[in-house]
Amino acid sequence: MPARSIKGRKGTPYKVPPKKKSKRSTKKEEEKVEEKVVVEISKDDSSSSDDDSSYNSDDDDSSSSEYSAEVEETVITPCKTPPPSKKKAAASSEESDDESYESESDEPEKDGSNSEESSDDEDEEEEEEEEEVTAPKVGFTDNNASWLEPKKKKAQLMSSSDEDDDDNDEFEGDDDNDDDSDEEDGDMLEIERQSKLLDKEMEIEEAEAEDEMRRTIAEHTSVFHLPTEEELEDETNRVMPPSELRERIDAILEVLAVFKDRREKDRARNDYVTQLSADMSELYGYLPELVDYFLAMWGPSETLEFLTASDQARPLVIRTNTLKVRRKDLAAALMKRGVNLDPLANWSKVGLKITDSPIPIGATPEYLCGHYILQSAASLCPVMALAPQPDERVLDMSAAPGGKTSHIAQLMRNTGILIANDLKPMRQKATMANLHRLGVKNVITCAYDGRKLGKMWKNKFNKLLLDAPCSGLGVISRDPSVKVQRTIKDVQRCSVLQKELILSAIDTLSYKKGGGIMVYSTCSIAVDENEEVVNYLLRKRDVKILPSGLDFGKPGFTRFQEKRYDQSLALTRRFYPHVHNMDGFYVARIQKISDRHLDDEEEVKKEEEENEAAAVSLDDDKDEEPQPMKDKDEVDWEARVQAEVAKQTNNPDSSAATKKSEPKVVVVSPKNIRVKKKKQKSKKKRPATAAAEEEAAKKTKLSKISTAPQFAERKQKKTSTNAKVTKPRRKKME
Repeated sequence: MPARSIKGRKGTPYKVPPKKKSKRSTKKEEEKVEEKVVVEISKDDSSSSDDDSSYNSDDDDSSSSEYSAEVEETVITPCKTPPPSKKKAAASSEESDDESYESESDEPEKDGSNSEESSDDEDEEEEEEEEEVTAPKVGFTDNNASWLEPKKKKAQLMSSSDEDDDDNDEFEGDDDNDDDSDEEDGDMLEIERQSKLLDKEMEIEEAEAEDEMRRTIAEHTSVFHLPTEEELEDETNRVMPPSELRERIDAILEVLAVFKDRREKDRARNDYVTQLSADMSELYGYLPELVDYFLAMWGPSETLEFLTASDQARPLVIRTNTLKVRRKDLAAALMKRGVNLDPLANWSKVGLKITDSPIPIGATPEYLCGHYILQSAASLCPVMALAPQPDERVLDMSAAPGGKTSHIAQLMRNTGILIANDLKPMRQKATMANLHRLGVKNVITCAYDGRKLGKMWKNKFNKLLLDAPCSGLGVISRDPSVKVQRTIKDVQRCSVLQKELILSAIDTLSYKKGGGIMVYSTCSIAVDENEEVVNYLLRKRDVKILPSGLDFGKPGFTRFQEKRYDQSLALTRRFYPHVHNMDGFYVARIQKISDRHLDDEEEVKKEEEENEAAAVSLDDDKDEEPQPMKDKDEVDWEARVQAEVAKQTNNPDSSAATKKSEPKVVVVSPKNIRVKKKKQKSKKKRPATAAAEEEAAKKTKLSKISTAPQFAERKQKKTSTNAKVTKPRRKKME
């Protein structure tokens, strides 16, 4: 009976074992096969001899004999093909019985029609029988193993194929469904399998998306509860992990974003902000007052971005010294030494950003030759805003350690005059070292107090750079001690110093011949040190704000809390670490219009206004003519004069008595006072009666009112008895 091949689960053909035959039939079949092989070999030999006559008969016989021996060996020795896996046998066991039955019914027809096909089938049957004998049997070992089928679970347990070892999950769930799916996968094409896998992945993603959406909805609609006083007391006794602080900060930010929907009923917005400030100060290590100041400037979300960015290091930047080398040549030299670098930005033609370096950047031969200097990207902006030209007079009021000074000299091409001033002479040593290394030749260094330069060098310079000393709130990444050491009072002290410096700086500028340009910059982001100082200058001097000439940066503040500043301050520029990946910086470009001092003019205007108001009040008093108030001791001169006039008209003899009683008005001088006192001492007498004493007291009061002394009494020096007679006496000053 011929064996029929059936495709397995993975497309590999294997043969269904036929029914067993008796030993006699098998022997007869073997003999027939041998005869047939010999006949075929003889036919092949004859055909080869006809085609090629050059071959010898001996060679043909030897070749035929060798070929027959090989055929016999192939017939005798069974093919050692690997046995089919038990899973395939289990999957195709049901089909084997039906196919064997069909093959039996078709066998007589095939044998009758073609004997050669039957012989081939018999050969295949013999080979299969030998394979069955040699192949190791798993499961059943008796003669009925070909048609008996073990249970599926037992077959899987007994099988030792790699597929069964990998698929450990087949024992779970329904095995029938797994087998059906395996059969379906075997019948599918590769594209269909891939599409099926993609469909499963899409279903999993949709389920995950639904879960995430439900979770986010629950988070956004839920009410966040602030910690109570008891919980806060417990937190003070233990160390809060950063993860918990971070989670609470994020939760508070979400509540503040949708405050009406997610806030607690008894809680105000200020409660959330105070808790947020406390958590931020504890997480990032700032003073609480500094965090409150940042929250007032930006708001909660931007403050968090600034605090996180301030803890990260800024990229290393170098500035090319174009007095000695070009930027592309410097970049090529550093790349040969293994330095990875990129151009800084489109707005800078001399900056290079170092991403990686196997050698220290501050110790290369190029650095020692003065081809570049280490300088932050933000410190390039003030000099670019100043834009100095060759053959100008420029003043740098706070020059140390010389980075901006050398940049100005580079733009001036070593021409003109550049004064580099700093308060401390010790800091000027670093300035001198950098200038010598970079090859700068047009700089004069000095050490003066910048607050006095306005009187020393009035109207002497065309342009001026004032990089004022500040609190350093913009360079926290380089100096983390600012988080704890700086307070709001320190910021206000710096603001007072900066106002004095900026007034002195504007006085040194000459507004003639297109000059009078000043750039004011700080490495701080505080409003008190930036907009407050520039607005103070606008009120005190005749100046105006110019565009900075920088294409990037955020505009300055025109309002902060309850304060309102000039609208032209929007032309100034601010740089932040969380926005521009640079140090915090402020740049303002100012032009001097004239030498007028607006503060003096304001004082004059105030005085004029006060005088006008006083004159208006006097005019109103004249129109009203109010009666003066009379004191008890004051004499009514009008009534008294009228009484005396009436007495004189009635009694002319009493005029002499009245003349004696009337006080005389005398111009008082120091000489008259001394003479009068001597006469009073000589003529002074005690009054006889009480009535006379009263009259004398009245006279003294009248004399005090009418003749008040204008000068104090001069003390007379005592005449010394030891003086010489011949010495002339000095004349007394009258």
